Amino acid sequence: MSFIDEHTIERVAEKLNQQPEQYEAKVLHWQQQQPELLAYLFMEDTRFLSDDERDFLLYLSLILLESVTQIQPIPPVSSEQISLAEDHNWEQLEKVSARGFRERLDVFFVDYAQEDLLAFVEDALIPDEDSTITKEGREPLFIALKTVIDVVTAQEV
Repeated sequence: MSFIDEHTIERVAEKLNQQPEQYEAKVLHWQQQQPELLAYLFMEDTRFLSDDERDFLLYLSLILLESVTQIQPIPPVSSEQISLAEDHNWEQLEKVSARGFRERLDVFFVDYAQEDLLAFVEDALIPDEDSTITKEGREPLFIALKTVIDVVTAQEV
């Protein structure tokens, strides 16, 4: 897969933010195109996330999906692919002994082909004055979004 740069991601995010009326249509489109992936985003494990965090997960996922399709179509993703990628990502995180959020994520950036997509996710999860992301929600959100990137860009796990 071709590299998806930050300019592509920024354009997609800006377009989504400028056309909020298109948001629901895009969610419906992706539910039809990637039913397993959207089911994963709404799975029961997200029950530990707040409503705002679940909404943010869907919003960031839409940006990721739309960014990837700017480069190439995404073949249907299976629940098995998702499960394998997610398990691998949790295993990687569990091996990390660092305590800070950003430091814990360093392991994911080593030789990662879609570094800009991953950096976009990391930056989006760093708290600011408007953030509704909890400290407990950051890692599960990161793993879910990293899993989305892995399966839609066909990253090897």
